[in-house]
Amino acid sequence: MEGTELNWRLLAKRQWPLALSLAGITIAELGSITTSPGWWQVPGVLVICAIAVLAPRRPFDAALALAFAVVCAALHLRFLGVGFEPHFFVSGATISITGAAMATIAILVRESTYGRAGAGTLLVIAAMVTAEVLGWPVVSATEYQQWRPDWTSYLFGATIMLVLAIGTGLYFRARDNERSSQLAASVAAAQNAERMALARELHDVVAHYVTAIVVHAQAGQLNREFDVLPSIAASGNEALTAMRRLVGTLRDGESGSPAASSSLLDDVRSLVDESGLPVRLSVELADAVPQELARSVLRLVQESLTNIRKHASAVSAVDVSLSSQDGVLRLEITDDGVASGVPVGGSGGYGLVGMRERAELLGGTFRAGRREPTGWTVRAELPIA
Repeated sequence: MEGTELNWRLLAKRQWPLALSLAGITIAELGSITTSPGWWQVPGVLVICAIAVLAPRRPFDAALALAFAVVCAALHLRFLGVGFEPHFFVSGATISITGAAMATIAILVRESTYGRAGAGTLLVIAAMVTAEVLGWPVVSATEYQQWRPDWTSYLFGATIMLVLAIGTGLYFRARDNERSSQLAASVAAAQNAERMALARELHDVVAHYVTAIVVHAQAGQLNREFDVLPSIAASGNEALTAMRRLVGTLRDGESGSPAASSSLLDDVRSLVDESGLPVRLSVELADAVPQELARSVLRLVQESLTNIRKHASAVSAVDVSLSSQDGVLRLEITDDGVASGVPVGGSGGYGLVGMRERAELLGGTFRAGRREPTGWTVRAELPIA
């Protein structure tokens, strides 16, 4: 809308069809204008056409300028127009000027508020009517009878052209609004996806390390002889390091997930060692795993192990299986623990949601549920390609 001026490159890309059309019409009219002593009117016509071409930059100001220029051209025609062809005097405005006025009205309706568009349109109409009125008395009565138009047809044609100009402006206005709505929806969706990704990362990082702190603190309450302070301090330092890494990654404009190393197996083993759970790890990867997929796999493993520590008790075995076949990576994590009556760190409830979102964003599937007789199972299948 008006107020945001187009840059020159975009203006040229958008207005070149109008510029060529007006140039062609003006060239076609030059033969009738330059053969008479009124050749000086050519610059005036060119100025009016240029105003129409540049109108998108400042539509309402362009309407004012065009109205002023049309009236000035009509005054010149009225008082200095000796030698012109009679049909120019009777019409009061050339075809190129009429086309420029229509284009300006269409641009005004498209770009400006309805109030300014209405006011600008009335100004242009008033200027065109003034040009017609000033042209009538220039010719003699005989010439007027020879060249006079059918005023009923003339008014009907003028109305059709006005409706066409306004309708064109309204059409492009509606199209621009639709595109703006689609762009706003796309931006909102991208922002929402970014917030969800950030929420998943914060949940994964904070939940993993804070859970370790809480578990150690609870263990210290049960066993007073067990010195938990070093473990709590270590987990706290790891949490701070992970948060700094996450913030640094976001500042660099990269993905919210920390980059996986060249070896997915080493990264998974590192998570297993940090978990403190009795984990049996099985890895059979026949295909190379892309970095983005490796990051998501690490997050799924991390969140699953964190959930076991938070929600299960009496865990004697945890099985982590990672394999690939036919372009599909399969991850399965099971435990034999018993559901804890009071989950460590509260209910939360966002872990499984985030894990499912991760899998679906990569075009995969995710399932999680209880296993018999006790325990929990997490399965994910992710396409490698």
